[in-house]
Amino acid sequence: MTQAKLIDGNEFSAGLREQITARVQEIRDHHHVIPGLAVVLVGEDPASQVYVRNKHKRTIECGMNSFEHRLPVDTSEHQLLNLIEGLNDDPAVHGILVQLPVPKHIDAEKVIEAIRPDKDVDGFHPMNVGKLASGGLGLIPCTPLGSMMLLRDHLGSLSGLKAVVIGRSNIVGKPMAHLLIRESCTVTIAHSRTRDLPAEVRAADIVIAAVGQPEMVRGDWIKPGATVIDVGINRIALPDGKSKLVGDVNFAEAVQVAGAITPVPGGVGPMTIACLLRNTLTACARLHRLDIPEAKPWS
Repeated sequence: MTQAKLIDGNEFSAGLREQITARVQEIRDHHHVIPGLAVVLVGEDPASQVYVRNKHKRTIECGMNSFEHRLPVDTSEHQLLNLIEGLNDDPAVHGILVQLPVPKHIDAEKVIEAIRPDKDVDGFHPMNVGKLASGGLGLIPCTPLGSMMLLRDHLGSLSGLKAVVIGRSNIVGKPMAHLLIRESCTVTIAHSRTRDLPAEVRAADIVIAAVGQPEMVRGDWIKPGATVIDVGINRIALPDGKSKLVGDVNFAEAVQVAGAITPVPGGVGPMTIACLLRNTLTACARLHRLDIPEAKPWS
């Protein structure tokens, strides 16, 4: 039996970062503008610290300005909102990202809504959510954007294909469904209360797994030849006391059935930071009214 083609997010994201670096250099040379990304981290969550460090590294590598704001865990909501207000007004900052989750005493929704929509490079502000849903020109959440880039690169046209999105989160599931609808897919959003979930998945040409359950999607759920995008990143314990990262799809089973599949790690994960940089470049271009491809609507 022929195994599925692996969709290499590391390779694709490296190429995307090269394109972004070239665009940044073009803007710097011809318009004397340096795209700037501000990342705010409240507290000392280990995973968040790793994410922020990686974002800073990639931002600098692409020739952008990186502004890090690391705040103690007891930072008040008022203090955080004041910082965001200052970043909103700072002309050197084109993208603002507050690393989630924030401490429990801070209202995450207030934080998201405090960020200017045209600097909201996470794409979480209600205005950007609404623009995505209505086909408007907003900033698109990074993980769905990266997933769509991988799909289009592998499949070309998605028109007429049946897609199932497993998971209905505001961060991945819902925006992913809207992007697929823009591509003229027939879209089903499945979740924990879906009746006969395996049957829904078996009918799909495209499967997006974003449910947060390790290896939940089994190989016999997959339609032969389907394209599988595994968004899940789950750390599981091994019998020898070590651990490993796995997705929401049972990779060993699915790779025997699918036509193409993203591995975990090395699939969607690298695309998220690359698309964050792309969104920062897009935000900069729109704020300065520069005509570059990244600033145009999703097409």
